[in-house]
Amino acid sequence: MKIAVYPGSFDPITMGHLNIIERCSKVFDKVIVAVLINPDKTPLFTIEERVELINKSIKEYSSVEVKAFSGLLVKFMAQQNASVIVKGLRAISDFDFEFSMALMNRKLNPDIETMFLMTEDRYAFLSSSKIKEIYMLGGTSEGLLPEHIEQSILKKIAQKNHDGI
Repeated sequence: MKIAVYPGSFDPITMGHLNIIERCSKVFDKVIVAVLINPDKTPLFTIEERVELINKSIKEYSSVEVKAFSGLLVKFMAQQNASVIVKGLRAISDFDFEFSMALMNRKLNPDIETMFLMTEDRYAFLSSSKIKEIYMLGGTSEGLLPEHIEQSILKKIAQKNHDGI
């Protein structure tokens, strides 16, 4: 069984991420969406919320599952018996960063391959950071997020504003 891991913070997951997941599900027997617990970042959503939001977004893909992880990706992959890292690319700047990460992961575990997938052009400008900024400034992003995630962002921002954060 060929298992791939699609890692990221997914704060929140976007239609661009879901496009990569859909395409991976056609190539691999199993895809694990690996949600990174990064203590150096302050995400909008907790790890539990991110996992739940992603699970609601991928219900139609029976070969895809979501797991949280921390630490080295190659160690997580060994635990999952996965052999391929999938990374979505939007622009050359993504490639520069992801290429160096791929080389480091390969150094740490030569049995791990990295596969790059170009996002569809309609999502090439899209990032979770930009989405959060749009909503924080009172905008919306029609067609760039699943509807349930849009509602979750609006609730989360309203709560933060109410709490004075």
